[in-house]
Amino acid sequence: QAQLVESGGGLVQAGGSLRLSCAASGNIFSINAMGWYRQAPGKQRELVAGITSGGSTNYVESVKGRFTISRDNAKNTVYLQMNSLKLEDTAVYYCTARAIVRGGLYEYDYWGQGTQVTVSS
Repeated sequence: QAQLVESGGGLVQAGGSLRLSCAASGNIFSINAMGWYRQAPGKQRELVAGITSGGSTNYVESVKGRFTISRDNAKNTVYLQMNSLKLEDTAVYYCTARAIVRGGLYEYDYWGQGTQVTVSS
């Protein structure tokens, strides 16, 4: 009953920037945390950045100082500004939201379809 749609992925040269967006929609009662994961071929999925409803953030060490996560609670949207992109940032990026749908009794993790980010030399 909740859908997350990502946008903003694409091909960019090393050193460039991209901004990912993820909008949650559907019969949502509340959203707690939102975040971005990524997964490269043959590698484990990892949490890139997360943000709570109160605005607290956390980042994987490899992106600190380069990526910024933010959210617009009124729009149920989370963003990931990615600067100084490196080859190792190439991955499918997935948006996630920990939410309670209207009428629900517990929080559940909802996932977007993923968007490809490719960084070239």
